[in-house]
Amino acid sequence: MTATYEYRGRQESMETVRSLSPKRDCFPERDYDIDDFSILKTIGTGTFGRVLLCRNKLTDQYGAMKILCLSDVIRLKQVEHVKNEKHILEEIKHPFIVNMLWCDRDDICIYMLFEYVCGGELFSYLRNAGRFGVNTAIFYSSEIILALEYLHSKSIVYRDLKPENLLLDREGHLKITDFGFAKKLTDRTWTLCGTPEYLAPEIIQSKGHNKAVDWWALGVLIYEMLAGYPPFYDDNPFGIYEKILGGRIEWPKHFDPVAKDLIKKLLVQDRTKRLGTMKSGADDIKRHRWYKGLNWHEVLNRKLEPPILPKVSSDSDTSNFDDYPEGDWKSARALEDGELKQFEDF
Repeated sequence: MTATYEYRGRQESMETVRSLSPKRDCFPERDYDIDDFSILKTIGTGTFGRVLLCRNKLTDQYGAMKILCLSDVIRLKQVEHVKNEKHILEEIKHPFIVNMLWCDRDDICIYMLFEYVCGGELFSYLRNAGRFGVNTAIFYSSEIILALEYLHSKSIVYRDLKPENLLLDREGHLKITDFGFAKKLTDRTWTLCGTPEYLAPEIIQSKGHNKAVDWWALGVLIYEMLAGYPPFYDDNPFGIYEKILGGRIEWPKHFDPVAKDLIKKLLVQDRTKRLGTMKSGADDIKRHRWYKGLNWHEVLNRKLEPPILPKVSSDSDTSNFDDYPEGDWKSARALEDGELKQFEDF
């Protein structure tokens, strides 16, 4: 799996988007307590937290609970980072995003409740298949385009597009997850973050970057789906960066020529000339001939038949995720009053 490196120093109406987002009836909006949930199994881990399958004791519905230990958040100097993630998640709701349903904290941990997306990572399906066919890549990239278009309409840059952060739901539709690198933009930002193979040139060069980096990453992702590997690869990050800045791409003989044209227009070094960043925005991508005949309203309404149907036995099935050792997050130390002040506005 690709390592993540971080160095700190034509639009549908929003009403349509809201109406298509998953219903929250199973987790009605109310003041929950962590004790309202049975914590069942770890389905993901990170530097200072973990994601666990949970069950609502009142409704028997399942969710994914992200738990972050406050002491670790402070130790790793991630307080503002975590606050930023929470504020963005509170603002967004979309059919192709893993939506946050509830969030709270006590003096030990932060708790974020999400939809449980049980189909597993697109990464796993891509590695098992070797590479995807053209129609499969068109399907997944079209759902991603609509999610990114929605985020950009809210001045949010995602900054971490890659197969590992794309989950399949029970029906086989995509959901973008992990908004740890997402940021609300007023102009540009200079933080170097993301996964090396997916970084746009302007991030590497610290020129300041904006929403254009997501369209670059889309080009990398489409290439990886069709080729089975990313266009810029090396054994170490700096070798990858040199290849990205060099801009030379090798194209497999089997590669679809129309997809090649689209990728070339997404992987343009000058972000002002990159497809998706000009006057018509995402519409320029949606009108590209690779998507000819695609009904974007049907895409948004999840009317297209997914190319992969995950094997899922029940709403609580975790077989599409790796096994992780269970951690005793309840034993983390409680913060002192002075430390808790850092989270007063959380």
